[in-house]
Amino acid sequence: MIVLAGSFRIGAGMRGAAQKALEAMVLASRAEPGCRAYSFAFDALDDHCVRVFEAFDDAAALEAHRASAHMAAFLTVREAFDFHDRAMVEYDVAGARDI
Repeated sequence: MIVLAGSFRIGAGMRGAAQKALEAMVLASRAEPGCRAYSFAFDALDDHCVRVFEAFDDAAALEAHRASAHMAAFLTVREAFDFHDRAMVEYDVAGARDI
């Protein structure tokens, strides 16, 4: 399993503008084969920080996600809400199990 976790920032007053794009990205990503989890969440103490969590069955599923039409669309629209300071870490998780 491949897990990605991190954050990015949006501009002041841009939460409303970002919400529709974030929702569309989450819905489309969760529908992908091999996507186990996909979420964006606003930080409880910082309205400009969006926390990211993604989990995919394997590298092939992650690569398909990165090549998807909804990813291309998101990369275009994110500038409208001043997307910046992206910090992500990718983990290759061996032996993961549901508990």
